[in-house]
Amino acid sequence: MSRNVGGTWTIPGGALQLNESVEECITRIVLEDIGIKIMKLKLFGVYSGKELINRVEVSGDEYHPVAIVYVCTEYDGEITPENNQAIEAQFFKLNQLPEQIVPFIKNKLVELKGQLTKIKDSY
Repeated sequence: MSRNVGGTWTIPGGALQLNESVEECITRIVLEDIGIKIMKLKLFGVYSGKELINRVEVSGDEYHPVAIVYVCTEYDGEITPENNQAIEAQFFKLNQLPEQIVPFIKNKLVELKGQLTKIKDSY
């Protein structure tokens, strides 16, 4: 997870560039923002709805993103946030999430934890 220093924790994300796949986009953004090279992704879900509406503070404009969420199962490197963006980043265990976390993200991580528990219990 990452956040602007002192801000709310979230997961890396951003906008697609021209001619870029969703997988290429998230791979690029994670590498740029926190220095991790993603090697393997698994689609977790595609989400939209009222809880995702964002507002630009300066203009007050609202936009409605679609969240395409992946779970990274293989990566290379260590977290090294880009210094000039004042970003801090770290890994959290699913049962030790930080207090200041975007509610939508927290709900999806709790959902992921439940799915992983079901898979583990079926073995």
